[in-house]
Amino acid sequence: MLKYLADSLVYTLIGIQPGTRLGDTLNFFFYDTAKVFLLLITIIFVVAVIRSFFPPERARKLLGHHREYVGNFLAALLGIVTPFCSCSAVPMFIGFIESGLPLGVTFSFLISSPAVNEVALVMLWGLFGWKIALLYTATGIAVAFFGGIVIGKLKLEHLVEEYVYQIKMGECEMAVPTWKERIEYARGYTKDILKKVWIFVVLGIGFGALIHGYVPMDFVLKYAGPGNPFAVVVAVLLGVPLYSNAAGTIPIVQALVGKGLPMGTALAFMMSIVAISAPELIILRNVIKPKLLAIFTGIVAVAIIIVGYLFNAIL
Repeated sequence: MLKYLADSLVYTLIGIQPGTRLGDTLNFFFYDTAKVFLLLITIIFVVAVIRSFFPPERARKLLGHHREYVGNFLAALLGIVTPFCSCSAVPMFIGFIESGLPLGVTFSFLISSPAVNEVALVMLWGLFGWKIALLYTATGIAVAFFGGIVIGKLKLEHLVEEYVYQIKMGECEMAVPTWKERIEYARGYTKDILKKVWIFVVLGIGFGALIHGYVPMDFVLKYAGPGNPFAVVVAVLLGVPLYSNAAGTIPIVQALVGKGLPMGTALAFMMSIVAISAPELIILRNVIKPKLLAIFTGIVAVAIIIVGYLFNAIL
């Protein structure tokens, strides 16, 4: 249906010939924009309803009953449905440490929550299909699980700032919302997210459409194709310092994949951007020492590089 509407708009109403660069570019832009916004509205609303059952206080209590391994796995899963952004990194970290959670379990949550978020899943599903979206989710959980396990085994509690262990945040009673309140929350949350990401979606798809229509395939294959053994490493090293989000990055990655960029390299690049953002690292520096920050960044980057090469080998 959306494809028919995009074809009718570009080739019939505007009158551009199919197969031309301009026609392919505009068709790509209108079709993907409509598809992504439709998925964003639907899935963010559903995820917001699920999130209403897992406020941060509840996540902290659920994880407080589990130690290593099971705790790491649950923390990685909860990271998907629990609200988390750069600005909430410090209070979440302090709350988990105060609850007595192992450091590795806390980091499993911190890795999973920004990396596997609903916007990334929607964009991947809409532009690459559900199999790639599912693969990305499973990979994000695996990176969070093993990253947290490694940090826990290294016994790095002494690299947390001393004042974190002295803070007592206390308990607060959680009110149970009604279904009407959950629906209202989901509606407001969906509206807020769309306000924040719509410009990135439009710009990302627009830039991706230009790549789709005008960038020669040989250009991408020369620098990041299967023939370059260091493409995954370069992609991750480029992605770590960048500050972007899934909404603006995934449409560009989709266009590059269409030009020959291997899927593993593409996923590694995207995951490095959303999982290790510069603002999150700056804020986390308030609660952990530079050495732990460097170890955290290094472990996650290495895990993403391994994932990239693995996917390039099997996809």
